[in-house]
Amino acid sequence: MAKQLEAATEGGERAGLAGESAHLLDLAERADERVDAVVVLDFGAQYGQLITRRVREAGVYCELLPFDAPAERALALEPRGVILSGGPNSVYAPGAPQLPDWVLESGLPVLGICYGMQLLARALGGRVAAATRREFGPARITVTAGEADGGVFAGLPRELDVWMSHGDRIEALPPGFAPLATSANSPCAAMARGHLIGLQFHPEVAHTPRGKDLIRNFLYDVCGCRGNWTPANFIEAAVAEVRERVGPDARVLCGLSGGVDSSVAAALIHRAIGDRLTPVFVNNGLLREGEPELVREVFGRAFGMPLVYADAAGQFLEELAGVTDPEQKRKRIGETFVRVFEAHAAGAGPFEFLAQGTLYPDVIESATPAGTRTAQTIKTHHNVGGLPADMRFKLIEPLKFLFKDEVRAVGRALGLPAEIVDRQPFPGPGLAVRILGEVTAPALATLRRADAIVRAEIEAADLARDIWQFFAVLLPVRTVGVMGDGRTYAQVCAIRAVTSEDAMTADWARLPYDLLARLSNRIVNEVPGINRVVYDVTPKPPGTIEWE
Repeated sequence: MAKQLEAATEGGERAGLAGESAHLLDLAERADERVDAVVVLDFGAQYGQLITRRVREAGVYCELLPFDAPAERALALEPRGVILSGGPNSVYAPGAPQLPDWVLESGLPVLGICYGMQLLARALGGRVAAATRREFGPARITVTAGEADGGVFAGLPRELDVWMSHGDRIEALPPGFAPLATSANSPCAAMARGHLIGLQFHPEVAHTPRGKDLIRNFLYDVCGCRGNWTPANFIEAAVAEVRERVGPDARVLCGLSGGVDSSVAAALIHRAIGDRLTPVFVNNGLLREGEPELVREVFGRAFGMPLVYADAAGQFLEELAGVTDPEQKRKRIGETFVRVFEAHAAGAGPFEFLAQGTLYPDVIESATPAGTRTAQTIKTHHNVGGLPADMRFKLIEPLKFLFKDEVRAVGRALGLPAEIVDRQPFPGPGLAVRILGEVTAPALATLRRADAIVRAEIEAADLARDIWQFFAVLLPVRTVGVMGDGRTYAQVCAIRAVTSEDAMTADWARLPYDLLARLSNRIVNEVPGINRVVYDVTPKPPGTIEWE
């Protein structure tokens, strides 16, 4: 059996990303039917988290583990299958990550993707070598397998558009394997031997249009999964986990921002322990126009629990004075949040636990899975890497293995109103990471007004539901302009609008030209101190959604 979930230990120390800790889905003692699970082993893939997301979209629970995680850590999930991610290495290169022995010894179905396929081939006696022509980008494969061969191509057309990203290829199949598909540059674009399957292309990306069907075929036809990963069973498991961790008497503070993540976390914990939860809404002075009032009104109407309001705007501005480095901003904000919570705990306590709405992407970007040597930290999230080492609380993060769309689904299942569940993501550090350079009261006032215009115009254009995030950024750059008959020398405002499914990857939104023209005209005319507007057309990667 998997151990019980432990979100953090004394002193604010965290359990590993997918934990030597346990898993929210250890339902063996809490439900009649255990939730099916699949393990994804990360070999440094660009799309590792996306594989995890695709599996969950198919109704199967999944966790991403480092390739060298101990066997017992992976097998504790009682997985029905293993997926091997891609990676940047060549399997024959010295020191390249290799296939752990336990994967084949377990007898579980295996799906190797790109590097994962090459690992399978090499481990089982095949030959992998550098391709004469590398394949990066769109390609078309021809399926040569019959309906029963491999299982993953069942019900799919014989010609498929896919996304390739590899410099090596399989020159000789391992004994007993049959080719399932070919491409112009890969005589073996897919292979199988029973429940061991390899794909040279990436089924998890949107550029492989039928990739979700391939993954679903592996999960259901090959692994025998039942698709029983649902919001309802997550809630059941998480509520039981919170009750067990908190115990019968301890009390919990919940840092509430009014966004979907912290609101769902609060509702979930409240279901578990009732009035032993005290939600605290901290106005850090870094919120958008009208937001403090909106959060207090909506929360008071939608939740049956008292909300403690803490106005700490001055305290946060003092801590941010003179700070320009974005990592320092995030860390100072994270520490200040905790100090504010500690002050409230001292007056209304005792509180043993602090609850946060941390999500899987937050943890992934802040600290890669323990043991993964093939990736690096992108940025510290204020509620992950920004917490002080001497924090007196134990952490509870019931959503830390969920993606944003899963959190929204859980929120709906908990009965939260649409104005909370469908709210646009907003970073915990707030406008501090949308002001490049020092955060000051005048800069916040300027950015708030510009941001309000961006939100109002995009919502009026009926595009808000189609865009993941849209906001303004204040740049530490001044440019010359002309207004009336006079010269201006003022700041630049950037507009950022992106489409995304889970914030792990994103593309810039193709806003209509007339909308961009209205945004520029209104910001320049209505916001003193800004005389130029630019539009950010950088996808993620290589950029991030936020500028800091």
